[in-house]
Amino acid sequence: MFLSAAHLLSLLLVIHTGGSVPSPQTPPQGCYVAEEAGERTFRCSQAGLSSVPTGIPNDTRKLYLDANQLASVPAGAFQHLPVLEELDLSHNALAHLSGAAFQGLAGTLRHLDLSANQLASVPVEAFVGLQIQVNLSANPWLCDCALQEVLQQVRLAPGTGTGIVCGPGARPDLVGQEFLLLAREEELCGTGRGGARRNTDVALLVTMGGWLILVTAYLIHYVWQNRDETQRPLKRTPVLPVRSEDSSTLSTMV
Repeated sequence: MFLSAAHLLSLLLVIHTGGSVPSPQTPPQGCYVAEEAGERTFRCSQAGLSSVPTGIPNDTRKLYLDANQLASVPAGAFQHLPVLEELDLSHNALAHLSGAAFQGLAGTLRHLDLSANQLASVPVEAFVGLQIQVNLSANPWLCDCALQEVLQQVRLAPGTGTGIVCGPGARPDLVGQEFLLLAREEELCGTGRGGARRNTDVALLVTMGGWLILVTAYLIHYVWQNRDETQRPLKRTPVLPVRSEDSSTLSTMV
C-alpha cells in the first residue's frame, strides 16, 4: 500500500530533523527561524515581547529573546525544546525566575545569558543539574547567600565576573561592590549550609579552648602549691625538759 503524500512529507521531516518535528505554530511578529553555523536558530530580539513566546520550533538549538520586556520566566517555559544549547535572555526586565524555569534543559543547555535585567536574587534550584556557562552581570544583586550558592552551581562566562555588583537593595556597606571580591573576604551564608558548618567549628574551638585554659590554670595552681610546700621550713620536734626526779632515778639505777 502506498503512503499518502501527507504521511510521506511527515516522514521526511522527521528524518531531516533527527526525530523531532518542528512546532507547527506560527512565530510571533518580529521572530524568525534561521540556520546559523548549521544549527537551527530562533531569533526574537527586540520583538516587544512581554512573555516567552509560543511557536518556537522544538528542534531549536539557539534561542534569542534578548531586548524585550520579559518580566519573569515561569516553570517549564522551555521544556519543549529538547535540544536547546544556547539561551539569550539579556536586556529584559526579568525580576523573577521560577525554580523550575530551565526544567528539561539539564542535558543540553550550555550557554545562558541573564545580563542587564532586574534580578536581585535567583533560586539556586533553577540551576541545579545544569552544566552551563552563565552571564549574570549588570543586575541589581542583593549579594546574599543565595547568589553565593548559585555561583557554586554554574560557571561564569569569561570576563563577566566583574559585572556582578551589589545593587541598592543590598546591605548599605555592600552597595556598589563586586560580589566576587566580596565573597572572598566575607562569609554570606552564616545561617546556610556552609555557615552552619563554620558556626559548629567555631563553637567546638571555643569549647576546646575553654577546657585548655581550665587545665592550664589547674596545672599552674598545682605547681605553685607544691613549690610553697617545698620552700616551707621543716618543723623541729620539741625536746621535752628532763625533770630532776627523773634524773635522780636514772642515777640510782646506774
